Amino acid sequence: MTSPKKRGFAERAPRVRLAKEARRAELLRLGQVAFRARAYDEVSIDAIAEAAGISKGLVYHYFPTKSALYAATVRQAASELLRSTEIDEADGAPIERARAALDAYFAYVAMHGRAYAALLRSGVAADPAVARIVEDTRAAFLARLVTGLPKGERRKRSMRAALRGFVGFVEGMSLELAQSPRLDRIRLRDLALRVLGQIVARA
Repeated sequence: MTSPKKRGFAERAPRVRLAKEARRAELLRLGQVAFRARAYDEVSIDAIAEAAGISKGLVYHYFPTKSALYAATVRQAASELLRSTEIDEADGAPIERARAALDAYFAYVAMHGRAYAALLRSGVAADPAVARIVEDTRAAFLARLVTGLPKGERRKRSMRAALRGFVGFVEGMSLELAQSPRLDRIRLRDLALRVLGQIVARA
């Protein structure tokens, strides 16, 4: 029988009675460990229950399906990414805020490559809940970019379309960074800034 350690967990946890929110957080943490280490189809709810020291039925009490648990891990990764890249509008000129946001974005990806790749390369991409989380995350980044523009520019459909493409461009670079964390993040950031500058100037 495959041990919990080989399935992505350090060892089976002893049975401990936890408060409802604490138990849910623990299962979410174990889910993150499992989904980052293995493909979606290879993750077993039995293994997660064993690592938590509880029954499989209790896991389903908190997350009724494996896809629900996966969606929760993706939602948490998206929240962490948005929170870590949030820049105060009062912090310098728009270009400086964009530079700081890109630095934070690439730093997050370099540190949490598997979580980032899981966010964008879902093993259950057809799941509407997961697809909605990914699209909501993209929309949040687009809203930040639009907010930094003069009011007249914000309403231009061509500008919004181009900036949406820019979000995809950054995602593509970031997936490469997730696979190769030693890539030069400064060069990636400067390239992204040049592209962003061209979009704002031409769209």
